[in-house]
Amino acid sequence: MTYTFAFAKQYVHRRSRDTTVGVVGFEPATFRSQSGRATNLRHTPLRARPRSHSLGDARRRSDDRAVGCGGMGAVTTTFLRPGDRVLFQGDSLTDWGRDRTDPTSLGHGYAGIAAALAGARRPDLALEFVNRGVGGDTAAMVRERWEVDALALAPTVVSILVGINDTWRRYDSGRPTSTDEYAEHYRHLLVTARERLDARFVLVEPFLLPVTPDQEAWREDLDPRIEVVRSLAAEFGARLVAADGLFTEAAEAAGAAHWTTDGVHLTSAGNGLLAEAWLDTLGMPA
Repeated sequence: MTYTFAFAKQYVHRRSRDTTVGVVGFEPATFRSQSGRATNLRHTPLRARPRSHSLGDARRRSDDRAVGCGGMGAVTTTFLRPGDRVLFQGDSLTDWGRDRTDPTSLGHGYAGIAAALAGARRPDLALEFVNRGVGGDTAAMVRERWEVDALALAPTVVSILVGINDTWRRYDSGRPTSTDEYAEHYRHLLVTARERLDARFVLVEPFLLPVTPDQEAWREDLDPRIEVVRSLAAEFGARLVAADGLFTEAAEAAGAAHWTTDGVHLTSAGNGLLAEAWLDTLGMPA
């Protein structure tokens, strides 16, 4: 199986959305799928297209700083600032292999990969990364431990990926969480971190790569939650990682099984793709 990744840009209008967002694009490159069929695959850095000029947009622009990497080339712009403490928070997608007995453990999922690459690409920033993702958590469960696992850590940047378990529990356990409840819990996380810490935010859309017919039905529950995250990102001036579109396009190019083990959890390639999208969204592309 051979891959050649190159950077390009393509904006795709999602049929089920009334907004246009930047998602991964693919242009001719060498790739052979598991079936042996030649396919085109190129990875596009991911950015959400601005919806309007708003207070949130102005705040986000004011957060961007041009900083140089001492002795390593030209000045570049990134959302992150020197000395930032970045907290990854969420469910198993963030937790992924984290050693709960070691407070410095970042796991070996997208969070650990993104932290490692950020440190390698921008050593001048002296960034600190902390991971407190917990497998199985819903938005309400993250809220329950928010004081200890977020506010007490005093991060300057908070990255959140949560929501798929709010959907999953409806279908595997008969325990639905309404979109309004999800939005209220999520908003509490952002309001308290902004009021107490003046934190900046990176919000990662919950996503799904259906691998069974049953999972196709989950869209009815998940899509409104994705809209909640998009709306909150605009309201709080957060950087939005449009992960749902990212993996939709990636699955069309290489097949869902290349990126996910069960429609939710990611393979090594899937974690790598999400980490690269996270970094690109923050202005740290390869």
